[in-house]
Amino acid sequence: MQQTADHASQRHAVLAEAPWAAPAGAARITRVRTFLCAPQGCPYLIVRVETDQPGLYGLGCASDPQRTLAVRAVLDGYLGPLLRGRDAGDIEDLHRLLLNSGYWRGGSIANNALGAIDVALWDIKAKVAGLPLHSLLGGRARHGASAYTHVDGADPGDLADKVHAAVEAGYRHVRVQVAVPGVDTYGVASTGSGAWDSAAYLHHVPPVLVDVRRRVGDAVELLHDAHERLTPAQARQLVAAVTDAGLFFLEDALAPEDSAYFGQLRAAGPVPLAVGELYDDVSRFLPLLEQRAIDFARVRIPTLGGLTPTRKLVAACELFGVRTAPHGPGDVSPVAQAANVALDVASPAFGVQEAARFHDATLEVFPGAPVPQRGSLYPSASPGLGVDFDEAAARRYPAPPPLRHDRWALLRGVDGAAHRP
Repeated sequence: MQQTADHASQRHAVLAEAPWAAPAGAARITRVRTFLCAPQGCPYLIVRVETDQPGLYGLGCASDPQRTLAVRAVLDGYLGPLLRGRDAGDIEDLHRLLLNSGYWRGGSIANNALGAIDVALWDIKAKVAGLPLHSLLGGRARHGASAYTHVDGADPGDLADKVHAAVEAGYRHVRVQVAVPGVDTYGVASTGSGAWDSAAYLHHVPPVLVDVRRRVGDAVELLHDAHERLTPAQARQLVAAVTDAGLFFLEDALAPEDSAYFGQLRAAGPVPLAVGELYDDVSRFLPLLEQRAIDFARVRIPTLGGLTPTRKLVAACELFGVRTAPHGPGDVSPVAQAANVALDVASPAFGVQEAARFHDATLEVFPGAPVPQRGSLYPSASPGLGVDFDEAAARRYPAPPPLRHDRWALLRGVDGAAHRP
């Protein structure tokens, strides 16, 4: 009788029980914990989904550096309690339930929370299977994921030297960001007033990129990120002006709000186009795939809601001949980067992976973090993501207060008007 009562009590406590019986010995979720730290300088929000099986848990990354506390509130107050008592293996069902639970579903805050839980559930499933995560996604399609690193500066000769140094380190892809004298420029330290000037950018940057290409030759792939600061008309000018730079891709020439103009950019020149790190819904990519308007999808797994929707998007990219270039700068934690790499090595659609330079403190907090080796990232052979999280070490690197990390995005034009970052 006591066992029956305990079972009934457990069932009563489950808020979103499945209408089917869990397999014998299934791992039940006991709680969801969140951790905030900043070993890289920017806030990381890490999620740990724990189960009733000793030592079995999964990790996910919910990092949204500008709205960290809002994402954490969704996890702690809403999504975490809905998971208690559920079979951790029912990933598709849990993803759909959590997605629909807010009624007004979607958005970056809700999706980053959902995405962290989803990746943690995949981590658990792979650990239960005793396999590295990429094995559950179809197994290897390549040895490793070719990565790109970042260089920035003002002088073409200096930039070319930095590109050559990256090539010596093993990179075959290098993103080049160019400082514009006297104004704010994305990806480089401010050299002037902090205001953005589209005309100055369009006048100054393309000739520098063409000069860098001339200096480094054709053996290395060059990338450039406009970071959605241009109007559609200005973006068309940029595409035409950088043609001779032979870019591997031009990233975010348009903001998400202007994505319908990508067809015009395609007509403006032969430069490969990449976009997507700001997209918070996989359906945003579909018109661009159908119109063959982009060449690379810049997917950000946490913001798209996790591996469950992202792997489906990646399959669609493969069908439409679009390659992936997952988002992986320093504000993407090693947990999220490990999820990127697992998907990269398992997908025929993979193109290139953005690679952060993790600080020593970050590597301390995240044992097993993916680190580039001769310009590529390789998946762990350990079960699951292959990355762990050291709570004690994390406490030594507290996150900055809210709004401090927002300041880089508070951009204005030369006329004083607020501008998209």
